[in-house]
Amino acid sequence: MVILSGNPSTTKTKNINQLEFWISTTLYILALISICSSTIYSRGNSYRFEESQIDYSVMSNYFVPELFKISILYISFLLFNFFFMPQLANKKNIALNIILSILITSFSVVAWMIFNTYAQAYRLLEYDNIDNAYGIFFGEAFTYIFFLYLLFNAYAYFNERGLEMLNRIRFLKSFNNNIIPELFTATRIWLITLMIFAAIFSVRIDYEILIVWLIVPPVNIFFAFCAIYYIIPNLRKNFKGFGRYFWGNVGLTIIISLLLLIILIPFMRNGEVIPVTLILNAICLICITTPSAWYIYKHKFEKLSEIQMLKTELGKSDANLNFLKSQINPHFLFNALNTLFGTALQENAERTGEGIQKLGDMMRFMLHENTQDKISLTREVEYLNNYIDLQKLRTSRSADIRIDTHIEEQLNSLQITPMLLIPFIENAFKHGISLQQPSYIKITLQTKEKTLYFDVSNSIYIKADNDPEKLKSGIGLENVKQRLSLLYYGKHELIIRESANEFFVHLTLQLD
Repeated sequence: MVILSGNPSTTKTKNINQLEFWISTTLYILALISICSSTIYSRGNSYRFEESQIDYSVMSNYFVPELFKISILYISFLLFNFFFMPQLANKKNIALNIILSILITSFSVVAWMIFNTYAQAYRLLEYDNIDNAYGIFFGEAFTYIFFLYLLFNAYAYFNERGLEMLNRIRFLKSFNNNIIPELFTATRIWLITLMIFAAIFSVRIDYEILIVWLIVPPVNIFFAFCAIYYIIPNLRKNFKGFGRYFWGNVGLTIIISLLLLIILIPFMRNGEVIPVTLILNAICLICITTPSAWYIYKHKFEKLSEIQMLKTELGKSDANLNFLKSQINPHFLFNALNTLFGTALQENAERTGEGIQKLGDMMRFMLHENTQDKISLTREVEYLNNYIDLQKLRTSRSADIRIDTHIEEQLNSLQITPMLLIPFIENAFKHGISLQQPSYIKITLQTKEKTLYFDVSNSIYIKADNDPEKLKSGIGLENVKQRLSLLYYGKHELIIRESANEFFVHLTLQLD
């Protein structure tokens, strides 16, 4: 198998295959130890030969046949899992690998029949003629090898393409991101146990037990994933506890058992195994899968929810801190002080005092009320008006600047996160006003019941190349988007449009 070192998914497959190599090798060594122990201490199946009064050699009738049989399985698994199927899955040397797979399978069938003939020679007396006996031995060997090698190839293909196949199922993508790799791992474990089961039972496979193993584990795996990723989360959202979850699963178990009854009847040779399978599956679903899924969800996903909540709180604190830092900046203070200084030279001290008072109110608001989680909408609107009035002092001498504001007085008790609206207004004044060119700003704010409607539009003009603000975006715009997504998730609508001549912002906000 060729491994490309630069491909992460290939590297992961390599690590998985290394693990499978050691698992298969360990099982092979344990099987060899078992064969050697049986050869030394119990002399294999000698009692069966003695009952049939046939000469028995522990080497030719047990050790050598069992050694070669287990070696054939081990080598075939390595070939299919590490060489043939990876290349077929990646569409490399398709014809050659198919031919080699058929040859390996054919050789294994013939070799298995020959070694079983030696290991189970006492069975030859059960048939009328030797040709009929060989035919039975061949049929058993073909059925067993074909089924087991089919499992080998299914596992090897799923190992190579399983994640890709599961990622194509759109239904799974609607759940948690972890469900696909977890489902991939669970399916691989089931296939591994099925292969081990088939290898241990050899030719004498109990048909009913095999059917049970083919049905019960997949049903329980599917049920567990449905419970963890769908049933329990929905119950927890509605504040339902374990009792509601448990009895709901009892009802689902009855429905699943009836569906299995319909599915299993046409394929079962012995009708007695049907109730046994259904009872075993029901016991597993209710007594094992149901509590296990609840335990996994409680100890995994609720902890993840707590971590996410802590991250959200940390993000809120970080966003507030960054926003505060962005607001208290020398650029704004320098412009404000220059405005007051120019006003003091041109007019009397009354307007200067008014400007200083508004600036003081704004700074007091920024340093004190901004630290709270929520403030009254009335105080937020007062801050906006102070800011706008202070900016009007700076632009009042220019007849080409038009500032229209329609901000409703807020007499309600609505609460809002502080400093949430100012970034849009500050951005409009910073980027939409020019003292040399005609420009405008229009601001509207109104509330209806608990919904706030906020619109800001401003003109756009081409900045000079030496303007330090030319390449900078509006102060706090990205920050306020982050705060809205954290604090008002699902409770706001933000629309930002920009044309050649105008920048427009519309915000709809559901308040408390």
